[in-house]
Amino acid sequence: MNYDYGLWSIVIINVLWVLFFVISFIRPKKKYEWRSMGVVSAFFVALFTEMYGFPLTIYLLTSIFGIKIPVLNPFGHESGHLLASFGVGVEKALLICQIGSFIFGLGLVIMAIGWWQIHRGQGELVTDGIYRYVRHPQYLGIFMLTIGMMIQWPTLSTFIMLPILLYSYYKLAKREEAVVLEEFGEEYEDYMRKTPAFFPVRFNKADRIIEEV
Repeated sequence: MNYDYGLWSIVIINVLWVLFFVISFIRPKKKYEWRSMGVVSAFFVALFTEMYGFPLTIYLLTSIFGIKIPVLNPFGHESGHLLASFGVGVEKALLICQIGSFIFGLGLVIMAIGWWQIHRGQGELVTDGIYRYVRHPQYLGIFMLTIGMMIQWPTLSTFIMLPILLYSYYKLAKREEAVVLEEFGEEYEDYMRKTPAFFPVRFNKADRIIEEV
């Protein structure tokens, strides 16, 4: 019987790998930017801890809440996957993991494109390329990273942390926009009216109301 948990070296490697790319593309400088990055770091630490270190969600559901989960190999890696444990099956759970990985990878690509355009802009206002569709593509990338990993490996801890992370970067985006407005004035105001903040389309009028709050 395989014991696929307690692999703390893999936990550390995965956390460092993801944070290396996120920090490289986001380049936080100010204290409040690092606070938001701290939330991202905590999210991935919790995620990979449950993925390779200790399946806390399965432990809580089985021991504390008394939910019985039929597991053929309780020490196998797949037994720590929430959906696989609840009867979805290993094959279907693997397919769901691949969907999550695709969203995660796409998020990295979007962050890289956004970083490259800002770097190439050299302090000028960038409104073309990917910025033609969203004002904060790098934060959209972070949303896709975390949501993709939630799809790939859902856990109670990351489920609780995800809305905190999303709100943190929403507030950070608003704070940054106030700074950019002071620098570029009407030019940026016009850009804000034409371009959504995080998603390429506005689904309805309520989206505009939310952005103005």
